Amino acid sequence: MPKASDVKRGDVVEINGTPHSVKTVDAKSPSSRGASTLYKIRFTNLRTGQKLDESLKGDAMLGSIDCERVAVQYSYVDGAEHVFMNNDDYSQYSLQSDRIEEQLPYLEVGQSDLIALIVEGELLSISVPNTVVLEISETAPGIKGATATGRTKPATLATGLEIQVPEYLEPGEKVKLNTETNKFMSRA
Repeated sequence: MPKASDVKRGDVVEINGTPHSVKTVDAKSPSSRGASTLYKIRFTNLRTGQKLDESLKGDAMLGSIDCERVAVQYSYVDGAEHVFMNNDDYSQYSLQSDRIEEQLPYLEVGQSDLIALIVEGELLSISVPNTVVLEISETAPGIKGATATGRTKPATLATGLEIQVPEYLEPGEKVKLNTETNKFMSRA
């Protein structure tokens, strides 16, 4: 059983009998002597998607849960269902669109660097990598000589996500994107 002071982003714990994923951990040190550090943790219920904010002391125990992390590939979309294939045994799992709403802007069919979280044989969530490469589908034409300036322009990526990119980029170019901050990193 992990302590509140030991959990980190991405860990899965059991709260009231259901699996929850740790989204953020914020440590607050009190100013008075002898007071214990408080950990403000945001959990996401992996079955319903609801958020849960808890403030816990560092020695508070959280329930552990048996979960499996499996490398998967995004195979195809069938209506509102998204189908993922296990890279090792080729078994398939599906998730409804509303369960992976936050990850959809970073997913492209055929993408194989994804991690699936499976509890008791059921796919509960998909983790996208910290950086993804996506193609620019729409943006204003590039400006020659704009490489020296730090100005940006809006661009729509192939998945429909809108981000700010440097002025010199053209439609059809691939860019590297940070999925945590939703910001342009570099050309790909």
